[in-house]
Amino acid sequence: MSSTFLGLNTAYTGLQASNAALNTTANNIANVESEGYSRQQVQTQAANPIRSFTTYGCVGAGVDTLAIERVRDIFYDEKFWENNSKLGEYEIKDYYMDIIQKYYKDDDRVKGFNKIFDEFYDSLAELAKMPGDVTARQQAIGFANNLCTYFNEMYTNLQKLQTDLNHEMKVNADRINSISQEICALNKQINVIEMNTGAMANELRDQRDLMVDELSKIIDVDVEEIDIIDTNSPLRDTGGTRYVVKICGQTLVNGNSYKTLTCVPRENSENVNQTDVNGLYDIYFTGEGEWSSQDYRDQGDALNIYGGNTGGKLAGLIQMRDGNNGEQFAGTVTKVDAAAQKVTVEVSADYLTDLNKLNLSQTGGIITVGDTQYYYKSWTYHYAEDENGKGTCTFEFELDKEKDKGNNVTVFAATQKLSATIGPDVEYQGIPYYLSQMNEWVRMFSTAYNNIMKSGVQDNGDAGLGLFTCENASGKEYTFFDKSSTKTVSYEKTDEQDDITVKQDDDSYYQLTAGNFKIVDAILKDANKLATRTVEHSGPDHNNIVKSLIDLRTNTKAMSFRGCCADQYLVCMLGDVALNAQRAETFKDNYEIMSNTIANQRLSISGVDNDEEAVNLTKFQQGYNMASKMIQVLTEVYDRLILQTGV
Repeated sequence: MSSTFLGLNTAYTGLQASNAALNTTANNIANVESEGYSRQQVQTQAANPIRSFTTYGCVGAGVDTLAIERVRDIFYDEKFWENNSKLGEYEIKDYYMDIIQKYYKDDDRVKGFNKIFDEFYDSLAELAKMPGDVTARQQAIGFANNLCTYFNEMYTNLQKLQTDLNHEMKVNADRINSISQEICALNKQINVIEMNTGAMANELRDQRDLMVDELSKIIDVDVEEIDIIDTNSPLRDTGGTRYVVKICGQTLVNGNSYKTLTCVPRENSENVNQTDVNGLYDIYFTGEGEWSSQDYRDQGDALNIYGGNTGGKLAGLIQMRDGNNGEQFAGTVTKVDAAAQKVTVEVSADYLTDLNKLNLSQTGGIITVGDTQYYYKSWTYHYAEDENGKGTCTFEFELDKEKDKGNNVTVFAATQKLSATIGPDVEYQGIPYYLSQMNEWVRMFSTAYNNIMKSGVQDNGDAGLGLFTCENASGKEYTFFDKSSTKTVSYEKTDEQDDITVKQDDDSYYQLTAGNFKIVDAILKDANKLATRTVEHSGPDHNNIVKSLIDLRTNTKAMSFRGCCADQYLVCMLGDVALNAQRAETFKDNYEIMSNTIANQRLSISGVDNDEEAVNLTKFQQGYNMASKMIQVLTEVYDRLILQTGV
């Protein structure tokens, strides 16, 4: 049965609901410019009615104010995070591809490859007119040296860029650690408030979502919030939740605990590519205790940053730093010598069978045979043809027993055809790709140029010297000459050379890179050692060697780089660079537009609109006034009933 004062209590609940709505509106208006703030609204429902046992049934008991909740749609959050991840990736690519594009610039203001190469060949044209003139020879040598300097600087610039990418990876990994720690702390605070008071910790939830927004731009994220169940009373609402954040499909935050990322620098014996700078980072989840670099390699939990669905800034940095255009070392194991700890791998890819194109580390590395990783310390390249003229190319890797901790390689049957790989397969044209392309051109051009020079004679009758070379670590020049066979070391498969063996430390053109490309010291010191003719007594004006060198510029039979002649190097490279730069810019712009669109859609739901709040302010004010008026009327009724009735 309803109370005499039921009406007063009913009006009071309306006053409470309107007051809560007004306070919530004030909070919304105050935070209209707050980043990450979600509009809040009061959730109400009619209170349970009171049975009156009269003909008119139940009597309404007012309104229940249930909660103040955020207005948020997880669908738009997930769309925003997914798009934000792609935006972060292409912002990185756009920024660094623009830098690479500037490195390859060649116009009226910047002297690039074309101008330097043209000057070099203009000097050869002058030398052809006066082959015996020392000044003309010195000029040709000087412009050749300019060509070497160009490649040296390009190589250094790209390696510095790889170092910058590496450092930025660590900065982003450290930021992920900070964000994960903050999310974990927020999880604890949210659960304490919501489990103890039953109220929603809206502002803290907004801060947590803002952290996930930032995290999604660094790396792709997947978020799940799971209700905490009381095992003793499964139907009871505990009010607590377990908030799980995953990156690259791996758990980063799980409720009140989080994992820390560690950037582990590679040792010199762990490099993937010949052109890699030392100390490139691999990212792992931190192990327990004091772990060495090798501990992480052997048993660490690596971040799956090379996964196909990885996005965010880290994905862009990895692809720019390690991008090899999918040219990963991969082959099939054909022989294992357990006693000697050697593994023979047959390869067929064009970029592996031609050592001019190879980018395999010379300081050792890690080779994966089947599912097991081994350290190797040296390799030997071998090309051979059988009696039917069928050629096969194999690499023999000598494993490192000390680094493999005595775990001898198992003797596999050749019929098992186990796969062998080195490094990741990164389908993007990043720094390793561009450095490898530079090395390929330099090796091919030097080989062709030196072969022509060595076919000539010097003025004093000595055999001609090659013009281009490089130095080893001790400063000694390579001659690119096989003393045992008295032949220039070459990788070309010819009728005369159908069995080739090259070791990683041989005096071969594989030692030559764009970074150590230089002129032979003897010719720099004495221009008279520059051969211009093939016949000793043909006279100083005989210039058939110089003519052959000039022909090398456009003769694809003498040298062919990616199907083009020698002077088309920049055209080939700019084709790659411009395409990648344009693609990165286009996708960045597209994802920016999509990001703004999704953000606006999200704001249309969770954002604060001043006009809408002004309408709510008026609406809730009227509700508050009406509830107050109802209380005033009932006060007068009760005054008449209690104080004046029966007097």
